[in-house]
Amino acid sequence: MVTKTKVKTTTKAKIVKEKLVKTAKPVKNVKKTVPETPVVSEDKLKIIEKFATKQGDTGSPEVQIALLTGRITKLSGHLKEHKHDVHSRRGLLTIISKRRRLLSYLMKKDHDRYKTVVEKLDLPK
Repeated sequence: MVTKTKVKTTTKAKIVKEKLVKTAKPVKNVKKTVPETPVVSEDKLKIIEKFATKQGDTGSPEVQIALLTGRITKLSGHLKEHKHDVHSRRGLLTIISKRRRLLSYLMKKDHDRYKTVVEKLDLPK
């Protein structure tokens, strides 16, 4: 007798499930649009224009150092407000070390360019 009640409940569950499946509306395929070019902030564009050595230059050490300096100032402001944000602090330290390596590279390659970048950004050295 116990098995008959179990069978009845499972069949009721199946019937309810079938009704739900029949009444459910099909989901339409929604395409997600991805922008072709990444969004660049106005501050970043200003920095690139100011430190670019030629038209369309985004990879020179001067531009990279200037962009990293902008990120450092924003993150340091964030960390003044949120003192316990350890993950952002670690990111800040990696950005600082990357900028330091770029500065040392630029100093080895062309000392005059190094001086101009340091003067424009008011960096200590």
